[in-house]
Amino acid sequence: MSSREMDLTKGNIYKTMLKFAVPFLLAILLQACYGAADLLIVGQFAGSVHQSAVATGTQVTNMFTNLITGLATGGTILVGHYVGEGNRDRASKMIGTCFTLFIVLAGVFTAVLIVLSGPVVEWMNAPAEAAPFARDYIFICACGIFFIFGYNAISGILRGLGDSKSPLIFVAIACVINIGLDIVLVSAGMGASGAAIATITSQGISMILAVVMLKKRDFIFDFKLSSFRTTGKRIKSVLKVGVPMALQNSLVSVSFIILTAIVNVFGVEASAAVGILEKYNLFFMLPAISFSMAISAMVAQNMGAGIEERARKCFHMGLLISLAFGIVFFLLFMAVPENLMGVFTKDPGVVAQGLLYIKSFSWDFILVAFVFCFNGFVNGTGHTGFTLMNNCISTFGVRVPAAFILSSIAGATLYEIGYAAPIASVVQIIIIFIYYRSGRWRRPVISKGVPA
Repeated sequence: MSSREMDLTKGNIYKTMLKFAVPFLLAILLQACYGAADLLIVGQFAGSVHQSAVATGTQVTNMFTNLITGLATGGTILVGHYVGEGNRDRASKMIGTCFTLFIVLAGVFTAVLIVLSGPVVEWMNAPAEAAPFARDYIFICACGIFFIFGYNAISGILRGLGDSKSPLIFVAIACVINIGLDIVLVSAGMGASGAAIATITSQGISMILAVVMLKKRDFIFDFKLSSFRTTGKRIKSVLKVGVPMALQNSLVSVSFIILTAIVNVFGVEASAAVGILEKYNLFFMLPAISFSMAISAMVAQNMGAGIEERARKCFHMGLLISLAFGIVFFLLFMAVPENLMGVFTKDPGVVAQGLLYIKSFSWDFILVAFVFCFNGFVNGTGHTGFTLMNNCISTFGVRVPAAFILSSIAGATLYEIGYAAPIASVVQIIIIFIYYRSGRWRRPVISKGVPA
């Protein structure tokens, strides 16, 4: 392994997990600053209408970003298994397959998102005054989707190799550029469009710098044109593990779009409030997400090396740490909700709507620690099909119907709608626990040997 890659099958589990997870946590914390900076700066310089537009547009672009992130995570799991197996040749070929596939998908999704930018805003019931700005936001982000895909693909592959430090560097660069451009463009009167331009420009620069930096060191993939090729068998391997991951990420995003459409009916203040709290939701779930990814990477390498007991211990350790964070965040939200809302907006109507949502939704901060870490373990074993099924049941069988039913109650507010998330998480935890106890995750999914 190169100096940046990490063997996750050896050493103290606690220290190894923290060494891998902390840089990843910092990276996704900075990445979350993209959206938060957009919403914060737009709220300060352009008002709640543009804030609502960014909140609506972000839900759409996140769906496509989560799709490619899911596929990249599938590649992460495969690469991790091959590194644990000691087969770097297969890992290199799989990286080439992933990058080639992502380039093709970037072109397809760019065209789809450009064509559908208008209709999607209508389907989401965006407030009339915010709809034109939401369309502009989505269109501009669609034009830069290649860079968004490229950055996420490179970062995902590096984590499969045990390298969580390099993605931190790339995202730090992007975050600084994004915030700087946000301030310049939005304050100049560009509103939501300026925020979108800042996002795609920063990720484009970050992706280009990532490729340059990796080419200059002993990276497992050489980025030569001849290396961007694949075979049907390798594509099938990526899709087998990655598609369930991509679908579950995208379906969750679709559910948020549906929930945004439900909330948008309550007006601009409710729309802006939920948009703000979704940013906090992203921030406060970062420890669970980061340790889930650490669990996936560690379990993938250890299962590839045939060390099942260590894989299980990695899961238990990650769950305990994530749960501690979840409890702290829940108590924080319960203690000073007005202060947290006040960071993003001074509009009393938006603050009032946010306080209603916080009282019910914040219970999910504790529950998602179990959900993410359980999913991280199962995904690391390669059984991504199960997590897809469970997420579908939780999202479309519980959360969306619950939100619709609760919003239909006479006199319903965001307080009632907020309970949909924790209810869905409880159902998901029950299903995953039963699966974990059954031991079905032990069945091999990823084959040995070098594919044709």
